[in-house]
Amino acid sequence: MAVSVVVGAQWGDEAKGKIVDLLAQRARYVVRYAGGSNAGHTVCVNGATYKFHLIPSGILHSHVTAVIADGVVMDLRSFSVEAAALREQGVDLSRLRIGLGVHLTMPYHRLLDELEEAQIEGRIGTTKRGIGPTYADKAWRIGVRVADLLERDRLAQRIQRVLMRRNPTIQRVYGAKPLNADELIEEFSRYAEQIRPYVCDVPHLLMRAVEQDEPILMEGAQGTLLDLDYGTYPYVTSSHPTAAGACLGTGVAPNRLTEIWGVAKAYTTRVGEGPFPTELEDETGERIRNRGREYGTTTGRARRVGWLDLVALRYAARVNGFTALAVTLLDVLSGFPRLKVCVAYRVGGSETREFIGDAPALARCEPVYAELPGWREEITHCRTPDDLPANALAYLNFIEEYVGVPIRLISVGPGREQTIGAV
Repeated sequence: MAVSVVVGAQWGDEAKGKIVDLLAQRARYVVRYAGGSNAGHTVCVNGATYKFHLIPSGILHSHVTAVIADGVVMDLRSFSVEAAALREQGVDLSRLRIGLGVHLTMPYHRLLDELEEAQIEGRIGTTKRGIGPTYADKAWRIGVRVADLLERDRLAQRIQRVLMRRNPTIQRVYGAKPLNADELIEEFSRYAEQIRPYVCDVPHLLMRAVEQDEPILMEGAQGTLLDLDYGTYPYVTSSHPTAAGACLGTGVAPNRLTEIWGVAKAYTTRVGEGPFPTELEDETGERIRNRGREYGTTTGRARRVGWLDLVALRYAARVNGFTALAVTLLDVLSGFPRLKVCVAYRVGGSETREFIGDAPALARCEPVYAELPGWREEITHCRTPDDLPANALAYLNFIEEYVGVPIRLISVGPGREQTIGAV
C-alpha cells in the first residue's frame, strides 16, 4: 500500500466510508486530511452501523492509528458527541491522534454560517456547520488551533482577538447577539482536557511512518466536484478534497503517494445548490433516491439524484490521477430496464466531452446520453464478477473504458462483506 489516498469522484456522498474501512485492513495509519464535521461516513460491520463525521472510520480496526491531520477543521462540540457515541458502541479511541495545527470550528463560525445562509441572495446550500467561516479565519490568520487550546492564557488571547473582528459583524450586519469571550474560554478550556491525550505533531508522525515504509491510508471528505479550485465554484466546499489536498493537509510529500482511489456511485447525487446536468426530478429519480437511501448522514436532508455523469467522472480521474476506481451502490440500479449515462454535454450548437467547472456555464449544459440495457436480478449476494448479470458487467465495462481507469472494487450493499474485488 505505501501511501494510498481515497478521493470522492463526484459531489461527495459516494460511500467513501465503506471503501476506507475495506482498505484500512492493510493500513497502519488512516488519516483524515480535509473538511470538518460537515462530512459523514457510514460503515456497516456485522450488523452494527457506525457513523463518523470527524474521527477517521479506520478506528474500527484494532491495528490502525486513526489521525485527524492539520488540514481538518474540528468542531469540538461535535467531536465530543461523536466520541461518546463510538465509545458506547465499544470503539477504542486510544489509537486516535489529533494534529496541533488543526483549526477549531467555534460557535461564532456556526452562527455566521447560519446567518449567511439565511440570506435570500447568494445561498450556497451549506450544511451550516461553520466550515467556511473556519477556513476563512485560517486564511485571515486569526483562527484558533489545537495548539492554542492547550494553553489557557494563549487560548484566551486568541478568542478575545477574533471576537473583536467577528462580534461587530454579528451585531451590525446581521443584528444578532454577540458572543461572550469569557464563556467561550471556559467551555473550550474543558475541551482541552478531553483531547489532550490524543494531540501530537502529525506531520512528523507521518513523515516517520513514510520513512519506515508503514502503510498509510488518507481519507478525504466531500468530493472532487466540490473542491474550492476545481469544483463548480461558488457551489463548493472550503477545502481541497482532491488527492493533492492529501499532501497539503498532512505534510506528506506528493512523490510519496503511490495509489489514488476514486470512489464513485453507479449514478450521481448532489446535496445543496449548484448545477447538476443529469439531475432527475421525476419518478425515476425518486425511485433511485429511495432504493439508495439517499439522505445525508450529517444533515438528514434528501440528496438530489441523477444518471451517472461520465464527463464529470473522467474529469475527476484526470484531476486526481486515479490509479483505481471503486464503484458503489451498483445494487441500487437493479430492476431498471434501461440505464442512461452522460457521455457529453451539449452547449449551444456543439458538443463537448470536457467538464465545465464554472457553475453558470455548467447550468446551461444539456447532457448527451448513451443508453445501456439494465438488469432485473438483485445483486446484493454477488461476491465475484462472474456472479454479476451480463448487463451489469457491461455497464461497468462501459464506465471503465470511458474514464480510462480500472474498476477494482464494486460495492453491492452496505455491509463490509457485500463487496466484489480484493483490497
